Amino acid sequence: MLKTVTLEKVLLLAALLLPACYVEAHEYAKGHLAIAHPWSMELPPNAPTVAAYFVISNAGPDADRLTGVDSPVAGAAQLHEHVNKDGLMKMQQVQTVDIPAGGEVKFAPMAYHVMLLDLKDRSKLTDGQAFPLTLHFEKTGDVTVDVKVQKQAPDDAPPAHAH
Repeated sequence: MLKTVTLEKVLLLAALLLPACYVEAHEYAKGHLAIAHPWSMELPPNAPTVAAYFVISNAGPDADRLTGVDSPVAGAAQLHEHVNKDGLMKMQQVQTVDIPAGGEVKFAPMAYHVMLLDLKDRSKLTDGQAFPLTLHFEKTGDVTVDVKVQKQAPDDAPPAHAH
């Protein structure tokens, strides 16, 4: 026996499920770029720096380049990466990060990340808070995201590192 589903029932179901889809949504987009789940670990009381992480996806036909970052919570913000030198993992500053066409770049512990130095507003660096971070792209321009501060790294993130 086939039941008739009315448009009203379908719309009601969609309306009920839609908010659940966005509970964890934390994405930003501009042009062909998308920045997903910007996050940072809660700042220990005496920590001089904090790192921010996210994933940049480029759905466009052309590569782009992240040329810099800044945030009002820090006097300086730098792009960093971890590299294996002589069997040791070392952190180093980079001037730019290429975002390939049709690809993605993960900013994560032990990979690319943003270092925030000369911290100004520590009240924004506690669990449950958020702070703005502006990413400067060569072609796409500026994209400002809200970095969510968390007590623990997301389940899919590699172990956090100390600076």
